Amino acid sequence: MFSWNLLYIVPVALIAIMVHEVSHGLVSTWLGDPTPKAQGRLSFNIFKHIDVFGTLSLIFFGFGWAKPVEIDPRYYKNIKTGTALVAIAGPISNFLLAFISAFVYLLIFKILGWDLSGFALIVSNFFYYLTIINLGLGIFNLFPFPPLDGSKVLAVVLPDQWYRKLMYYERIGMFLLVILIVLNVLDRPLNWLITNTLELLYNLVAFILNIN
Repeated sequence: MFSWNLLYIVPVALIAIMVHEVSHGLVSTWLGDPTPKAQGRLSFNIFKHIDVFGTLSLIFFGFGWAKPVEIDPRYYKNIKTGTALVAIAGPISNFLLAFISAFVYLLIFKILGWDLSGFALIVSNFFYYLTIINLGLGIFNLFPFPPLDGSKVLAVVLPDQWYRKLMYYERIGMFLLVILIVLNVLDRPLNWLITNTLELLYNLVAFILNIN
């Protein structure tokens, strides 16, 4: 059944995923890897990052993905540390975008009041969804489960033999992850984390903007 919320969720999710992937590419490039730039993945042209099946999955099932940015860790001075820095860049970019979105969202109400309508309501809804989806994407990717970014950050502190095993299971991790999502195994912990983080974020922004 069509939901009008999709008119917000789909473009907002594509923006969040694009920023996430571009951030991976920028940090990898900063570490000496020419691959993302050579493949045109440093662009904010959303069509360079869209995965057709990932977008359709987002529309029909509520979760999706972009084309992963290809990197070559052999260019890094330290492969484990470099890979972790590239990985953490994605969630950090989403948290920063969530903060900016929450700031604009509450600023709209501070300027125009709490009874919005018309174009102002549409804009506020856009930033509301941009805040939540970026928080969700950032938190979700920090789960230490291959192939999510959190597993690559965790790998920094693992012994080499455990690191190799973790990278090996990355090959089947996406398949297992989709099963967990379809079975709603991750719903409760993810919703709890998003809800509580969102409350903290809004309280912080309200303090900055002096909103009671």
